[in-house]
Amino acid sequence: MNRIRIPAIVKEEWLLLITATGLGLTSIWLQRIPAYTESDFEILYILLILFIITKGLQEHQILENIARRLEHGRWLAMKLILLTFFFSMVVTNDVALLSIVPLTLLLQVEGKVWLVILEALAANAGSALSPFGNPQNLFIYWFYNVPVVDFISTILPFSLFFLVALLIAAAWLRIPASPGVARKALPLSWVSYVYLTALAVFALVILRVLPLFLGSAVLLFALVADRGSLRIDYSLLLTFFCFFGFTDNLSVLLSAAFLHPQHIFLFSALLSQIISNVPAALLVADFTRHWQPLLWGVSVGGFGSLVGSLANLIAYRVYVRSEEGGTRAFLGRFHLASFSAFFFGLGLYFLFQHLAF
Repeated sequence: MNRIRIPAIVKEEWLLLITATGLGLTSIWLQRIPAYTESDFEILYILLILFIITKGLQEHQILENIARRLEHGRWLAMKLILLTFFFSMVVTNDVALLSIVPLTLLLQVEGKVWLVILEALAANAGSALSPFGNPQNLFIYWFYNVPVVDFISTILPFSLFFLVALLIAAAWLRIPASPGVARKALPLSWVSYVYLTALAVFALVILRVLPLFLGSAVLLFALVADRGSLRIDYSLLLTFFCFFGFTDNLSVLLSAAFLHPQHIFLFSALLSQIISNVPAALLVADFTRHWQPLLWGVSVGGFGSLVGSLANLIAYRVYVRSEEGGTRAFLGRFHLASFSAFFFGLGLYFLFQHLAF
């Protein structure tokens, strides 16, 4: 039993294990306990509340209801891309894909592998535009105390370019709508409306319009009335905690800093291909004050390899576990599309850097 569980744990939690190992080794080498700032704990608190809200939205079928309404009619592929793009801005790219990809795989149409791939790319492009669209954005937004207008205007060319490109690709696919009988929307409980309200209120908290302590009301509601929403990814929260300590140790070990914004952009984009864009953002942030190229770097870095973004892994896992199967079919086509987007993103940064920054 243990022989089966240990490899499974390593496979599922490789990022946490690497981060915890790095924290432990650097702490032993430096003979110091890493220093955690108030901002570090605020980010962990925000992620906890945001994970609970998005879990509630998912568990109570709010996102699936919206997706079902778009399931039939013309321009199916384009509607799914738009849905994924804008959902990712609000409920994070991971939750958007967990809601939309399973629905896509139930459609009675051809070319579902390309639909899932385009949805993964749309999730990365859409989530980049929102301060709370993904964990690395939330970290950059809060860590650097970036004004929301500056944040959005900096990454807007990236998201808009790929939105247009993905819509063109979706139109080129010409995938017809599902010929089956339209499925009715699922009934929503009062709890669903609580989470919708909580999402709107907490968005204002993240944008620093409302005080941070209001998030505790979400936690209290989940503990009392909806404990199912507490089944969130605690390993990701622990990964963040370990990475905050690990990068603090690295800042002591490494005295050199990135001097040029282009170095920050390229390093964070390439590093994302190896360790994913969330830890890449956490690692590079301790060595630079240039948040704009870092934001671009981890956004572009979400494209490319399968591990570039956790959202890519989610799309892959959901697809290969479906009746479609076909690991090779997915991986080959995914990397063709994703690396094309990655290199377009590299070129787009250098094209817009003077205008944006």
